[in-house]
Amino acid sequence: MPDPAAPLQPITGEHMGMPLSINALDLPNRDYFTYCGAHDFRLQRCTDCDLVEYPPRTACMWCGGSSLEWVPVEGKGLVYSYSEVHHAIQPALRAHTPYLILMVELDTQRGKPGDQDGVRVGANLVTAHGDLAPPDLVAQVGIGSRMRMVFTDVGDNFALPQWTLDETADQPTPWRYPD
Repeated sequence: MPDPAAPLQPITGEHMGMPLSINALDLPNRDYFTYCGAHDFRLQRCTDCDLVEYPPRTACMWCGGSSLEWVPVEGKGLVYSYSEVHHAIQPALRAHTPYLILMVELDTQRGKPGDQDGVRVGANLVTAHGDLAPPDLVAQVGIGSRMRMVFTDVGDNFALPQWTLDETADQPTPWRYPD
């Protein structure tokens, strides 16, 4: 983590030619992406109700408590939902269509605090090396696919968490939206 006595600066980087920046005053996201920059997946856990949450925030989404701590979390889960992009708005992404934006429900805390609850983290589908997935990989992934987190470095101590197929897991036949 950065020196707490140092003046805060924005975190900046670049991904596929697009500038990225986390505002100096956006402390929860600065902390999250600083951990990601070290390829260390951490989420906030409320010390009042002991539940993990995402995205980063200043109060617990489950109980409203304000005592949050960063804890290591295994970056594995299953695809809860996805969006397949065929018309990219960003010019840098147009050559990579179709690509998938995944909502992955983490194995951590599945079904808590209630049956329909869980921690879900959105990110792109990428190769094991962090590049946007090619069409043959896109065609393999759907709801129920087992995923693991990888990091794409985009700047000094700044990385994007992304999803790739978990090659160590038994893969179910995923559900995909009809063409």
